[in-house]
Amino acid sequence: MPTLTREIREQLLTYDQEFQKLMQMHSEYEAQLRQLSHSPYLNLEDLQQEATLKKLKLRVKDAMERHIAQRLNRPAPR
Repeated sequence: MPTLTREIREQLLTYDQEFQKLMQMHSEYEAQLRQLSHSPYLNLEDLQQEATLKKLKLRVKDAMERHIAQRLNRPAPR
């Protein structure tokens, strides 16, 4: 099953603009989180931003997983 999921993810990345947009957003949130993690000290604003970014990243990941699940449950074309 993981191979099928990987194949579907690759197909969606190639052909589905909405999935591509979600993947781009996920990558941007990840990059922003990485940048925050390099700071030796996080003030309250940084901590709030970090929490917000984590929530946004998770929402995007959930949306991507829904796309994959919909594709898995779609009947094969005849």
